[in-house]
Amino acid sequence: MTDGPGRSGSGVPEPEPLPPITTAIPVRLRDRFDPRPGARRVQNSALPIIQIVVAATAAYAFAYFVVGHQTPLLAGTVTVASLGLVRDARPRRVLETVIGMILGILIAEVLLLVAGRGWWQVGLALALTLVVARFLSPQASFTIAAAIQSLIVLIIPASTSVPFSRMLDGVVGGVAALLATALIPRSPRGEARRDTATLFRAFDGAVMSLAVALRQGDRARAERGLQKARALDPLVRAWRETLDSSVAIARISPWLWTSRAELARAERVLAAMDLATRNLRVVARRTAYLVDDGIPRPVAADLVLSLGRGASLVEQSLADISLEPVAQEALTGIAHHLDPTEVVPGAGFGDQNLIAALRPFVVDLLIGAGMPADQARAAIPRL
Repeated sequence: MTDGPGRSGSGVPEPEPLPPITTAIPVRLRDRFDPRPGARRVQNSALPIIQIVVAATAAYAFAYFVVGHQTPLLAGTVTVASLGLVRDARPRRVLETVIGMILGILIAEVLLLVAGRGWWQVGLALALTLVVARFLSPQASFTIAAAIQSLIVLIIPASTSVPFSRMLDGVVGGVAALLATALIPRSPRGEARRDTATLFRAFDGAVMSLAVALRQGDRARAERGLQKARALDPLVRAWRETLDSSVAIARISPWLWTSRAELARAERVLAAMDLATRNLRVVARRTAYLVDDGIPRPVAADLVLSLGRGASLVEQSLADISLEPVAQEALTGIAHHLDPTEVVPGAGFGDQNLIAALRPFVVDLLIGAGMPADQARAAIPRL
């Protein structure tokens, strides 16, 4: 018996029911499996996939119809493994991988001819291949590629009794890979442009954080800007790797000769941005120290923000060379004002140090915009 709602017969209120600790959250199929990242990977690798398919098929067909081998396995495996889907598609890297695999095939073929096939021969061939390959090259991929091909030769019987026939298949595969690198080149522009855009976007984010920190005297925002500036180094390395690969392919591919001037400008901008990101880290460290007093510094904020806009012009000049004079003019106008003793009259030593750190920063950007180094250095006031 109860006296009323929420009360027992003894008159003691009953406790309210507790809400559930967890609640069911509906999970959509798209949350479990999002196909977009995979689709982007396939899209970005479309040309390497085509290159590998064409080269491996051609190598197999040549070994089968021209050389007369019934199962030219190594012609296909050498082609696929040497081209790969890696970012670094330089002809030198492809050639090194081909040499490593042919070395493994050679060692296995010699051992097969001398000692026959068996479990201990597999171990001996693998040991010899690893030692010789490691001695010849510091690249771990070179050694592993040689070892894999050595194992294939020792474990899988050949379709013919002719000695070193599979080495000939390996050579066919290697030649096909090198020809594909030159005749079906991976785009030197697409991936490099993506890396360029990623770097400049992150660079602009770091500059904006530092400018806001200076304008508001915000130490937390300055620390965030410093973190963003430190995160630029891997982006510079990624762009350099892609650009080096693009330049090397353009040297041997007749289809890409016209892009060599554009790639040369990109190399110049990359070298300048490498130095600019290092100087940005210096600026970020001095900003984080300086704004610890909470005092806004709008003049320094405007200078940092103006340099960020100048960097954006440098990026745009990569696609449109006519913008180089515009970038140079904008950056030169900023450089003329970078006298630490005159920007903010009566400023303290810390403020002067920050302005001084902007001087090499603007020189790097001017060089990236195409100005000769001596002329860029002369653009800033003498101290």
